[in-house]
Amino acid sequence: MKGENFYATGRRKSAVARVWLSPGRGLIKVNNKDLMSYFGRDTLRMIIEQPLQLAGGADKFDIEAKVKGGGKSAQAGAMKLGMARALVEFNPELRAQLRKGGFLTRDPREKERKKYGQPGARKRFQYSKR
Repeated sequence: MKGENFYATGRRKSAVARVWLSPGRGLIKVNNKDLMSYFGRDTLRMIIEQPLQLAGGADKFDIEAKVKGGGKSAQAGAMKLGMARALVEFNPELRAQLRKGGFLTRDPREKERKKYGQPGARKRFQYSKR
């Protein structure tokens, strides 16, 4: 990572993404792998690239990310938030545009805890009248 880097952190469920954004040719590396080899699905790639497309910099920035925790979908969501925050570090004028697109809002939904006397968070054991 040479040149000037912009760093930001993104979170989603239990996934954490540390994102470094630097001027470049549009290369995206996740955990030292190519974007498509790490995230197999096209929908996840589309989610990750949304903030770049909104900012008009899909081929202007190189992105290096370290993600851990959660599943692939949560990791993609964490990366999206991290990239949006890094873009704001790069250019604060993009803040209003990214905020309007909903890319700077952390999704607060977490897994609900399991309760005692139940098999899960909401599910109950079968009731027997007799």
